[in-house]
Amino acid sequence: MSVGVLLITHNGIGASLVQTATAMLEARPLRIDSLAVSPDADPERLVAQAEGMLRELDGGDGVLVLTDMFGSTPSNIATRLRSAGSLAVVAGVNLPMLVRVLNYASLGLQDLVEKAASGGARGVLCCQCAPPSDEDSLS
Repeated sequence: MSVGVLLITHNGIGASLVQTATAMLEARPLRIDSLAVSPDADPERLVAQAEGMLRELDGGDGVLVLTDMFGSTPSNIATRLRSAGSLAVVAGVNLPMLVRVLNYASLGLQDLVEKAASGGARGVLCCQCAPPSDEDSLS
């Protein structure tokens, strides 16, 4: 048995993340899918669709739901799924978060939640934190 992963994101963000992460890893170690939320989508229909996807993804150990932005429609849809069985929701999905989750495919749901949160946070770095000096200016 294993944990499934469902990305609920604006437009095609989730599908792109899944495609990129699995290409990088050259594998898809967990059951994973994505649900795109367009601006004109009916949230009720999307909740029903997500519930069906959860049933397909749950290998017996629950589903980790990753959304792109807390408080947005995808996140609100995800939080409405909490009664749909064993699942956890983490907002702020990014590529480092997803790759970390896929790298720890053997972990249980709660451990994957921790890996997702730490992978997402540690994947955000300031690559040039100092303001440019006058010497860096092109003018």
